[in-house]
Amino acid sequence: MSFTVLIPARLRSTRLPDKPLADIGGLPMVVRVARQASRSGADRVVVAADHPRILQACATHGVTAVATRDDHVSGSDRLAEACAQLGLDGDTVVVNVQGDEPLIDPALIDAVAGLLRARPDCAMSTAAHPIAEVADWLNPNVVKVVCDARGTALLFSRAPIPAWRDAPAGAPALPAPAPLRHIGLYAYRAGFLRRYPTLPPAPIEALESLEQLRALWHGERIAVHRSPGAPPPGVDTPQDLERVRALVG
Repeated sequence: MSFTVLIPARLRSTRLPDKPLADIGGLPMVVRVARQASRSGADRVVVAADHPRILQACATHGVTAVATRDDHVSGSDRLAEACAQLGLDGDTVVVNVQGDEPLIDPALIDAVAGLLRARPDCAMSTAAHPIAEVADWLNPNVVKVVCDARGTALLFSRAPIPAWRDAPAGAPALPAPAPLRHIGLYAYRAGFLRRYPTLPPAPIEALESLEQLRALWHGERIAVHRSPGAPPPGVDTPQDLERVRALVG
């Protein structure tokens, strides 16, 4: 199976300044992400950077990187520019690994890429895992996904979906089968990824603040790999960074 991993890296971060360059076990975080992704079956791993400092860090540690504009509104826009720079064929499978996932499981990258390759009816693929705690199901910061019989996404939402009309009275409980928590790992066909930024944003995308809803709104299909458990933690805040440092250290 042939695919490319692209890692969008943006220097500015409101919650964690210079996040891609944060030191984790002696390596900048973006370098650690790239090395972890290189353990997958990807043909190549490329960082799509918005700042010379990120490019320099990658060069120092032997990681391939391309310079992209610093005014992109989303990671998908940054990856679309990188696809054009790299001259990727429209059918090439591209996996978007976030630059703040230094512990990403290489097997999960392979699974998402393989699923898209096996589903020619889909423009994208992603992953999800069963929710084990009621609090996560009710938490709007936890994105949920509902799938059809083939594992194709019907809807992503911050709301507790599927809604349980006949839930028992009293203490909240999870419906069965367990709801699915979305994992923010995506594979795209490069042709669709280049086209994605030209699609008008969807009203539901703005309401939920979920970029993937634009694809569904415009009639594209997203295949969902069901993972047995939650992935390792990513890094959004200084507290997250310290937790990951402890796990690596």
